[in-house]
Amino acid sequence: MKLFIGFLKKNIKTLSLFMIFSLIFAGIFFLYGVSAEPVLYAFLLCLFLGLICAVLSFIKFAKQYKILCSVYENLPIIAGELPVTDDIRLNLTNKIVMKLSQITQNEINRLKSVRRDNMDYFTVWVHQIKTPISAIQMLLQDNDTQTDREISAELFKIEQYAQMALQYIRLDSSVNDFVIKYYDIDKIIRQSVRKFAPLFIRSQIRLIYQTADGQVLTDEKWLAFVIEQLLSNAVKYTFSGSVEISFKDKILTVSDTGIGISPDDLPRIFEKGYTGMSGRKGNKSTGLGLYLCKKVCTKLGHKIYADSQIGKGTKIHIDLSENKFDIE
Repeated sequence: MKLFIGFLKKNIKTLSLFMIFSLIFAGIFFLYGVSAEPVLYAFLLCLFLGLICAVLSFIKFAKQYKILCSVYENLPIIAGELPVTDDIRLNLTNKIVMKLSQITQNEINRLKSVRRDNMDYFTVWVHQIKTPISAIQMLLQDNDTQTDREISAELFKIEQYAQMALQYIRLDSSVNDFVIKYYDIDKIIRQSVRKFAPLFIRSQIRLIYQTADGQVLTDEKWLAFVIEQLLSNAVKYTFSGSVEISFKDKILTVSDTGIGISPDDLPRIFEKGYTGMSGRKGNKSTGLGLYLCKKVCTKLGHKIYADSQIGKGTKIHIDLSENKFDIE
């Protein structure tokens, strides 16, 4: 019905002219005293031929409309898909659309190339920055002064930020390096704990962890990355007290006794770039850590969520039940 109404609107002028001409001829024949029978016969004959032309025109209109609908639903437009008509204006419009489509596709290809070059550059940069970091860490091993310990702690943070940048690039890459299988959860947690042990000691924050039993279906490297981000956040916003890691009923929990998250900020902490009140207080947050955790967990089919109270601490939970994976 919608298509028929559209067809009528498109041909309203032609139909109106037909009716006007018919009335003009009928009026003239009436004034000259021509009998009604031949006038009616001529009118019906013209009407019949007009209906045949209208039906053929409607079939052509419907076919063109169907092609356009198909093109619209399957963008980007490919050359030759737009219908060819005998309307010079529509053909010119089609050529304009095709030219704009080609320009758009060329720009998309250019932007993809630029993005690929940028990713290659940052990937190389992150790998190269690790060399001077390792060199400085080796130089500091022979000394154990307070200043050396402070420098080591800051170097550790730089290394973590560089690693986060690399994982960010990898996560957005069209090629993933996920290795999904069953892993010992205790092994994954312990390697993260060992990595952050010096930072906990320096910050004088107690780390509570008891052996976790069981295996989980995940990617070892990426899950370790998430745990390390959570430990980094816990140390960053906990000035006294403890950080605890627990694993029960397939749910991994990292809890701290830090400053906590306000109820207004809690629903948005996994959004990209969102820092919240706690992050703005000391300009410590980039708003990327928890965003990356959420993105990794989504791809691995793990659910991540949080609960927190201001002044009492935060708990981040990762549900490691075997769910549907979202790996592209």
